[in-house]
Order: sequence, then structure tokens, then C-alpha cells
Amino acid sequence: MLEHAFACVESSIQVKKEFLNQGLEPVVQAAEMIAGAMAGSNKLMIFGNGGSAADAQHMAAEFTNRLMLERPPLPALALTTDTSALTAIGNDYHFDQVFVKQIKALGMKGDIALGISTSGGSPNVIKALEAARAQGMLNIGLTGGKIGPMDELCDVMIKTPASAVTSPRIQEIHILVVHIICELVDLKLFGRVK
Repeated sequence: MLEHAFACVESSIQVKKEFLNQGLEPVVQAAEMIAGAMAGSNKLMIFGNGGSAADAQHMAAEFTNRLMLERPPLPALALTTDTSALTAIGNDYHFDQVFVKQIKALGMKGDIALGISTSGGSPNVIKALEAARAQGMLNIGLTGGKIGPMDELCDVMIKTPASAVTSPRIQEIHILVVHIICELVDLKLFGRVK
């Protein structure tokens, strides 16, 4: 058991080192895009499934509350939290429409859609990014290392290293990216992070 736990930590450290070595430019681009939208009275809409849904909620909470800096709330919304909307849309239409309908109802030109998919191929995330683009929104993707349909739909793509082949390693990079983006947005908008 202890050996396996050690191997998990070592694997996580290795993937993070590879992520650092592949460059953080997309993370910085995403933070600058989000900060620019928020400074212009636009909002961030975040969505994904399972662990990615939890990451979407986590990110929205960091913006509407705070990460480390005492500052005004920032406009971010997780499309994964309204169970009535999710179940009504899923029941009346199809599960691949649960984020699309919310994007169409709440998204405006200049807003940002941030789709999170460990596989990069979640149909409801892809369809929501298509809908966001049609609304005049900017798209950010956060995925695993494979090339997929999200690549062509996103203005900025943040990918984990190709060696991150398991969901836990991919999701560990994703939450790190969420925290870095939140800190960089605070730095851009308020000149400091704490």
C-alpha cells in the first residue's frame, strides 16, 4: 500500500514537471482572455462532466468568492449546478443539450465558455462550445493530451502532457491550471494575488 501511494505521488510530480516543460503560454493566454472579459463586464461560463463538473464549480467559486485576495466578486458561472435545468433539459431533449441550452439562454457576445473534458471528446461539452461560438463567445478548452474535436472549437487549448493517460493525473493538472488561472486573473485585474 505504501509503495503504491509513493508511486502515485511520484507519477503526479512527473506529469506536473512535463506540463511545466511543455510551456505555460496557453494558461497565461486563457487568464488574459478571462481578465479582459471580466474587465469589460462579461462573464465566464464553465462546464464539464463528473470530476470536470466539480472543477467547473470549484473555479466559479474561486471567482465569485475569492482564492487568496480580498477583492470584489468576479462574474463566473458553473453550468453544472442547476439540477432542475440539467434534469429538465436531459429529460425533454437529450443529455448532450444540458450545457447548450444554458449557453443559449445566458451567454452573450464577449462572454467566455470554458469547457473541461478529461477525454477531450465529451459530446455535451463539444456541442456547448459550438453553441458558444455561434453566440459570439470566446472558447477555452481544458483537456487531456489527445487531439480531438475541441481543438478546432477553442481559441485557447490547454492540454495535459501525453504521458498523463489516467483520469487522476489529468484532473490533477486541471485543478492546478484552475488555480493558476485564478491567481493570474487577480494579478491582472488587481495587481496582486494576496
